[in-house]
Amino acid sequence: MTTGARGVSGKGKWSAAVRAAAILTGTVLLAGAAGCTAASPVSTPAAQARNQGGRAAGTSTAHHAASRTTTQAHDTAACNPVASSLRPAPGAPQVTPGSFMAKILARGYLIAGVSQSTYNFGYFNPLTGKTEGFDIDMVHAVAQAIFGNPDKVEFRGITDDQREPDVSNGSVDIVAETMTILCSRLKKVDFSSVYFEANTRVLVLKNSTATGLASLGGQKVCATAGSDSAGIISSYPVTPRLVLVTAPQFTDCLVLLQQGQVAAVSTDDAILAGLHAQDPFTKVVGPLLAPQPYGLAIAKQHPDFVRFVNAVLAQYEADGGWAASYARWVGTPAPTPPAARYAD
Repeated sequence: MTTGARGVSGKGKWSAAVRAAAILTGTVLLAGAAGCTAASPVSTPAAQARNQGGRAAGTSTAHHAASRTTTQAHDTAACNPVASSLRPAPGAPQVTPGSFMAKILARGYLIAGVSQSTYNFGYFNPLTGKTEGFDIDMVHAVAQAIFGNPDKVEFRGITDDQREPDVSNGSVDIVAETMTILCSRLKKVDFSSVYFEANTRVLVLKNSTATGLASLGGQKVCATAGSDSAGIISSYPVTPRLVLVTAPQFTDCLVLLQQGQVAAVSTDDAILAGLHAQDPFTKVVGPLLAPQPYGLAIAKQHPDFVRFVNAVLAQYEADGGWAASYARWVGTPAPTPPAARYAD
């Protein structure tokens, strides 16, 4: 369903039971949002580690190396996902004649595939009637560079397993949905340079004794279909093996956790922080399992758009926009943005 010319279309469908429970979760979110003018920033463990002088991606644990290897099981040795994007042209981003950006400009709006349920990164705020979050700010920056107006965007709600096909087939121009750059994904789509660094952890109920995936052997752990988190859970080296349960959205996973149908949810700490903010009767536990560098996904047939978006990100970081967005949605103090690295 599409809610308007610049509205949100969503393809995922919940069961009646899950939808009803999700309303309860949304009530918690609304209660928190009603007491302030903007959603309260949530500082992720990865951000805290960086702010203390180290990078979350550098934290070492007994299972870190094994999990990171699992995440990149299909990646080739020659691929470096954080240095795989295309270098932008020097100077400010330019909409050149005949480019994909020129086609977007002629259409009159940018089409972005985003999450509608990832609190603080991409979610529909019922109090403002707008799609908001850190990922969303990246999209607004791209629209600003094309149109001179950050609001010339049509946001389309998509699930994790729709990200690659939707951007590849042209349903959307760009995907901004906490999407980790993986070499396996680079075979299908292109990415911008890294704009955010997260890490995989685990969410459990507050009264749980679990300390991470290693203590959940034989139990059900939820992740979204199409996410690399699902791969980490499926092949995590613990006996008995973890039982993977997939759902369309991580808010669905939260509902399953609340209902006792799964023992834990595992994904990026940035996403888990948002789930915890919506349900304070949960907690984030365990070591950092696998670095998750986020990039904006773009179809392979538009390398000019990749270079343009990288120019936008470089400008957004240089003028303080990235730091302001981070402080609003993730926490303070904002760290230095991830250093841009390119393949060319």
